Amino acid sequence: MAENEKEKYEESLLYRIRHSTAHVMAQAVLEEFPSAKFAIGPAIDEGFYYDFDLPRPLTPEDLEKIEARMKKIIKGNHPFVRKAITVEEGRQIFNDQPFKIELIDGLVSGGTDEDGNQVEGPVELSTYTHDAFTDLCRGPHVENTKQINPEAIKLMSVAGAYWRGDEKRPMLQRIYGTAWYNKQDLQDYLNRLEEARKRDHRKLGKELDLFSSNEEVGQGLILWHPKGATIRRITERFWQDEHDRNGYEFVYTPHIGRSALWETSGHLGFYKENMYSAIEVEGQDYYIKPMNCPFHLHIYKNQLRSYRDLPMRYAEMGTVYRYERSGVLHGLLRVRGFTQDDAHHFCRPDQMPDEIDFVLNFCLHILRSFGFTEFKAYLSTKPEKSVGELQMWLDAQEALRASLERAKLPYDVDEGGGAFYGPKIDLKIKDAIGREWQLSTIQFDFNLPERFDLTYIGEDGQPHRPYMVHRALLGSLERFFGVLIEHYAGAFPVWLAPVQTVLVPIADRHNDYAWELHKKFKALGMRVKVDDSSDRMNAKIRNAQKEKVPYMLIIGDKEMEAGQVALRLRSGENPGPMAVEDFIALYQKDVASHA
Repeated sequence: MAENEKEKYEESLLYRIRHSTAHVMAQAVLEEFPSAKFAIGPAIDEGFYYDFDLPRPLTPEDLEKIEARMKKIIKGNHPFVRKAITVEEGRQIFNDQPFKIELIDGLVSGGTDEDGNQVEGPVELSTYTHDAFTDLCRGPHVENTKQINPEAIKLMSVAGAYWRGDEKRPMLQRIYGTAWYNKQDLQDYLNRLEEARKRDHRKLGKELDLFSSNEEVGQGLILWHPKGATIRRITERFWQDEHDRNGYEFVYTPHIGRSALWETSGHLGFYKENMYSAIEVEGQDYYIKPMNCPFHLHIYKNQLRSYRDLPMRYAEMGTVYRYERSGVLHGLLRVRGFTQDDAHHFCRPDQMPDEIDFVLNFCLHILRSFGFTEFKAYLSTKPEKSVGELQMWLDAQEALRASLERAKLPYDVDEGGGAFYGPKIDLKIKDAIGREWQLSTIQFDFNLPERFDLTYIGEDGQPHRPYMVHRALLGSLERFFGVLIEHYAGAFPVWLAPVQTVLVPIADRHNDYAWELHKKFKALGMRVKVDDSSDRMNAKIRNAQKEKVPYMLIIGDKEMEAGQVALRLRSGENPGPMAVEDFIALYQKDVASHA
């Protein structure tokens, strides 16, 4: 959620309903477990949670009881009453609640508030009370529990959560819930969750034999199985061909680099906690790369550049490694080793508007080719602390803004949300069930060209600093593949499907004809297999449908005699018999159109 969207949400009635429902849940938990210690309970994107230290692990039956208590409390029509308190009053009110006492002490000295947000300097303490429950809270809340619809709330799950996110602190039980305006909104949300569960790339990845990971290899490290690797290979080939056609030059860089490289880039100063430990080689420390950028800068710097050489566009499918805590790893979407589809553009200031137009439209073209049609952009501008001259920032921000407007893309501005080294555009797509995913990033960098002393010789014969733009288009192959799986629910379009066609001979006497067609289709580049197992025809068709193969070609006596195939689609449609050449034409049309 972008900063301005977050602000709008926090000002909304729905946010207040969810925040208030979290308090109601805390009251219900304390009624069920009087010895419970409660920590923090904020509203989040689609609901709320509250963390508790409880005498035993919660069960699904406990959640049912707590939810029933919540509905009873809500129907009591209790007002939420705010009261400003002193530190001493707070310590007295919460004398038996150690997490609240720690929050009070932190707020007094400038720390983290009750919603987990960082605060600067001392703040006024306040409580909110409804019914018999009082909580340390800055709000906001609804005026009365009658504004919470008891038919539109549901407790969803329980998870472990370290206090303050610190694995050295106590492990608490986090209860997640959701709240909506009405029962239909809740049901729509639950339906979306169910659809998302069906599309979960981890579930489908196993069912379709696409990828895996295991403890012996290491968490967050992905094994691409043949079918998944086929989709990756097709994706990479398309990516390479399109880059080749659009003026990019391909580069390849090492997986490790000397510590001096990462000192110059600033990674050892600002990013070391996300890097893996050094490897000593002949007395020198080498680090496995978390990013490709420093290598690309050295390729640029390897020889003198002229203003006539610019713009230059380097592209690489570069595998990088970053340390992520095991608790945040998530299938293909959050991993420790991934291949970034990196590109770095070097251009003159006068080329910047055209270069931004080019890279933005190129990103949209590639994403549309994979079936994404709905986009939203986020423009992040200069933060309070930054490097580079103010005019460079203003020019770069204006180039990004103007490009978005020329592309007629809806966008929000995240004021001050840029990195310290430059403004950026983040492109988000909507998938088939309306979820947003951030994929492409177009990021100016005024820092690295300075650190690596990049120059070009201008028309005046003097050295000048080039502008540099980082561009990740798909983001990473791993994450993009996860998004693709969920977008298509594993039923990939023909051009991407790992197996495009299954030939289904009805009886053994049809096998030879099936294998003749297999040879013919293979020669055309089709990914095809023959199911000549001993299974009955209906079982073969069911197996192909489970594997989400686009085309099933049934072959019996009539088809063999007429030189035909009987086409069935994975959707269940049954176009029936057709000439082999007509099927080939259909296949080629679907591949060419990315259907």
